[in-house]
Amino acid sequence: MIEFTLSMNVLNGFKINMQETPMKYHGLKELRAPILSVNLEHKKSLSLLDRTAVWITNKVGTMGFFAIVFIWTIVWLGWNTLAPTALRFDPFPAFVFWLFLSNVMQIFLMPLIMVGQNLQGRHAEMRAEADFNVNTKAEREIGAVLLHLENQNSLILQILHHLKNNSVSTRNKKEETYNLNVSGG
Repeated sequence: MIEFTLSMNVLNGFKINMQETPMKYHGLKELRAPILSVNLEHKKSLSLLDRTAVWITNKVGTMGFFAIVFIWTIVWLGWNTLAPTALRFDPFPAFVFWLFLSNVMQIFLMPLIMVGQNLQGRHAEMRAEADFNVNTKAEREIGAVLLHLENQNSLILQILHHLKNNSVSTRNKKEETYNLNVSGG
């Protein structure tokens, strides 16, 4: 019987008594909580308004949206600067209607973007927690594998020691038999 000299190892709150054989895979599997899909859990937790805020945040935070606003501004200001005076609807230099629409858009989008960013931050925290749980489980399982390897190493060393002792005793017996035969006894 192999004596395992490691006493108690604690792997993230998971105690393994090393006086006995290391824990088997099915034992580790029973300790494992099921891995949840954080993305699905997050989607389920969102209300219709939350999903709308995340959608708007995802769309507004793109270069495409920036290009649309930029082109709209250039066309608006260009038309109201260069078009015939009779066709201008927001005349230069004030551009009051353009300022009004731009401010209304900012007033509505800013809180929506902030809500969407808060929801995305909550989702990121959920993913980080899930990653931590997976890493903790992996650390436990790696610890168990290392304990098994230590156990196997001890067994191999015992077997090698036993083989070495048997080969020496066999060699000694052969030498005694040879010496007895040579000496005629």
